[in-house]
Order: sequence, then C-alpha cells, then structure tokens
Amino acid sequence: MSVTPVANDVATMEMREASPAHFLMKIESFSLLQKCGIEKYETKEFDVGEYKWRLIIYPNGDYISVYLAMADNGELRVSKEVNVVFSIFLFNQISNNYLSSLGITRRFHAMKSEWGFSKFISKKILCDPSKGYLVNDNCVFGAEVFVLNTTHAAVGCLSLKNVDIPYKREWTIYEVSSLVNVWSSEEFKAGGYKWNVTFHPKGNGEATGRSVSIYLHYIGSETVKACYTVWIKNRVSNEHVKRTDSQWFSASANKWGWLSFMELASFTDPTKRGFTANNRCLLDIEISVEAVAH
Repeated sequence: MSVTPVANDVATMEMREASPAHFLMKIESFSLLQKCGIEKYETKEFDVGEYKWRLIIYPNGDYISVYLAMADNGELRVSKEVNVVFSIFLFNQISNNYLSSLGITRRFHAMKSEWGFSKFISKKILCDPSKGYLVNDNCVFGAEVFVLNTTHAAVGCLSLKNVDIPYKREWTIYEVSSLVNVWSSEEFKAGGYKWNVTFHPKGNGEATGRSVSIYLHYIGSETVKACYTVWIKNRVSNEHVKRTDSQWFSASANKWGWLSFMELASFTDPTKRGFTANNRCLLDIEISVEAVAH
C-alpha cells in the first residue's frame, strides 16, 4: 500500500554534539543522486522499540525532505497505534556536531506510517561546502526514535461536582465537662463519601488546655476536595463560633481541621454558658464535596 507522507513544512532545529542514538547513514557522491534520476532514497532498516524503521530522503528540489517511516507497516493492524518521539540529524563535518530537528511526537499507524519534514534543510545551504554539511560530496544523516509505551501509562481523572445543597448534620454532645480527651461522631456519608468528626473539648496537642480542637476525618482511598463549615452553637446569645475551610483529603492526608477552633476560656466561661448550657454542646457541620481525583 502506498502511503503519502505527512510532514511539518519546516523543521525547528538545534545544534548538538552527541551523535544520534539509533541510526547513522552516509551518502557518498550526493550530487549523483539527481544525475542518476534518484528522486527518493529509502535507507536500510534499523530496529527501535520492537519495530523496524527507515529514513526516506527526497534529495531533489529547493529543499531536502526527510521522513521517518515504519519499514513494515503491514505489522500494524488498523486499530494499532505506535506513539513516537523522533529527531532527524545532519552531521556538520566542519564543526563536528549535528544539526538536529527538535524532537516531535507523532502517532504511527497502518494508514499513516510516515512522518517528517518537507523542508528539512534548503538545498542551497546543504550544497554550500563552507556550511560543513556536504564535504567532498559526502553527507551523513541520522535518526533517534523513542517509542512511547502507553500500555502502562498512569491514567487519572478529575471529576468536578456542582453542589447546590451541602450536606448538613448536627450533634448534641452530652456531659461535656466529663469528657477527658475526645468525642468522636459516628461514621456518616456526605457527597457519596464516608466521614467522621472528632471534638477535643480540652484541646489537642499543643492546644491542650488552651483551645477547643475540631477535625474532619475522611474515610476512603480516593482523593477528594471538600469545603466544610463547622459551628459550635451558643444557645443563649446566638453568637456562634464558625470556621470554614477547603482541603484535599486522601488516604495519606485524611484529617483536616482546627487545632485552635476557639479559646477554651471562652468555651467554658461561666458568663457565656451558652456554649455548654446544661453541660451540653451543639456541634453543626456542612460539607460540600467539590471534586474527586481518581
């Protein structure tokens, strides 16, 4: 099957000292290609990434055209694709380095098995001996081909959620003054994911004896972004204490909240018994799951 090559018109070039890793090919008596009527030259095959490749060079015209081609695209089923990053090289025999196309990524398959450059280098520059690419009528082309293995590529998905009504829950915590360390809520579901809340009436860690600490715990393996608001209700003055935060929760970062949600002195102040009236505390929460990363 004849396949028409698809090309970038002009290659974006750079100079480098290292020789190409996969293929070098010398053309002796380059000027005789046109004289002998050779309009297209296909190089010998070389192996990279379990596939066979070759360069195809069109030496005539105002520009030299160079393509990378799969040597036997019959090996490719119609549904099979090979993703490749490749560069094409031309040796500068004066400066002893290589003119190289910047690596480009292309998809090779049965219906499109050639990619390259219709204007790799102008014929005028190539044939100027002072430029160093054609010396004594000899030139050297090369190629690097890196096959991208997509079989084991990591796949991620970020799902954004439009939440109009957040999940709401309220607890009454009894015998607050008798709690020695921590109160834990039951496990509950919000936004399709499992959570629970811990309440430290006498503080936690560095805040022990100074502040009330409150945390929201995520129980799951996916990565979830949640916006959450917590209140400690004042049933006397309605001067509630409210905190809002938004965090990414995951299996390794499953707890977020406030070490110092409010001062312990204010929480237990006899003149502000609204927070602990009748030795009870009202704790409210709203949760909106905004995004999920799989």
